[in-house]
Amino acid sequence: MKLNWKHCAMLGVTVFGVFVAIKLWPAALTLLGGILGAVSPLFAGFAVAYVVNILMSKYEKIIFPRAKSARAKKLARVLCMVLAFVTFAAVVALVIMLVVPQLWDCVTLLVNELPDAIRACIAWVERFHILPEDIIATLEKIDWRSRVSEIINAVTSGIGSVMNVAISVVTSVFSAVVSAFLAIIFAIYLLLDRDGLKLRFSRAARRYTSEKTYNKAAYVIGEANDCFRRYIIGQCTEAVILGLLCTLGMFILRLPYATMIGALVAFTALIPVAGAYIGAAVGAFMILTVSPVKALIFIVFLVILQQFEGNVIYPRVVGSSMGLPGIWVLAAVTVGGGIMGIAGMLLGVPLAATAYRLISRDVRRWEEEQEPRAEEKREAEKVPEIIVSSDPKPSADVPKPKKQKKGKKK
Repeated sequence: MKLNWKHCAMLGVTVFGVFVAIKLWPAALTLLGGILGAVSPLFAGFAVAYVVNILMSKYEKIIFPRAKSARAKKLARVLCMVLAFVTFAAVVALVIMLVVPQLWDCVTLLVNELPDAIRACIAWVERFHILPEDIIATLEKIDWRSRVSEIINAVTSGIGSVMNVAISVVTSVFSAVVSAFLAIIFAIYLLLDRDGLKLRFSRAARRYTSEKTYNKAAYVIGEANDCFRRYIIGQCTEAVILGLLCTLGMFILRLPYATMIGALVAFTALIPVAGAYIGAAVGAFMILTVSPVKALIFIVFLVILQQFEGNVIYPRVVGSSMGLPGIWVLAAVTVGGGIMGIAGMLLGVPLAATAYRLISRDVRRWEEEQEPRAEEKREAEKVPEIIVSSDPKPSADVPKPKKQKKGKKK
């Protein structure tokens, strides 16, 4: 057998490339992490611009529907962009103002009430004789208030010295503020020049790709944009409805922190499937500081509300617009959360919906192309039938047999 030197060279290059990749994998990961960290403000700016553009487009259609001149369109775009950013910031600020202060008060109250709760638990255990008496006597002698303070101090001091913690916090906050500022500036540039950027990218793609590749890429990007847009609008609408229903139900049941927990449930409901349960856990924890019975009532109420939301609201508001079955929504949330955490949960559903839509349409198109071919094949395989006429009269096309003339008798 004669060896082909080209195949041997390709095999050698492949083996060497795999060896280098394995050997330099940690350095490659470090380099990739540095590159992603450097461009992360740009990605964040693109995400902010995409979300704000949905609200900005709505404002343009409502406030300036008849702007035709270039100057009027430019002015309308600037005003609508400012309104969209103000609306977005107002919603985030409202949620923070409703949730954070009362959550901090609840944590403080729970820490203060924890020693009394431990003593109540010890008394309950003593009443039912679950533990031996010597252990119960030892537990009763402990000063739980000082023990809780010692635990908090140990946790606080275990983080590091005060100066190191302060420096780390200041550095992290400053870095986050700078990244957020750069992301917002980049988002503003994207929003103001969105038509020009779209035209320039389209021209560059047509220049460096074939027409077939450009059309396929434009089709995939268009479907992804439609799925992401529908998902964001539907998920926000569903979150607002769920938050309002939660607040109304808590007012009817006379449960504490109704407004705050409703806002928290609405905010966490932006995460599909699992978000409302996260808000329910925090809400039950906060109500527990007031009354355990009311916390139990809240959990039962929210479970019923979640069933109503999952079977009635979500399929009508989000599921129908996405066209994605419920099992694939759950799979997308699970896989996305395992890979990228909360960001993966948010991105998993629209990405799965895009893939599901593209595959479904491609399969449907293939079946429609195969149907005429199958019909033609069936027609070709048919055996021609011989039609036997029941009419005794001969056909006009068939010549009549000639009569034989009788010979004369001699």
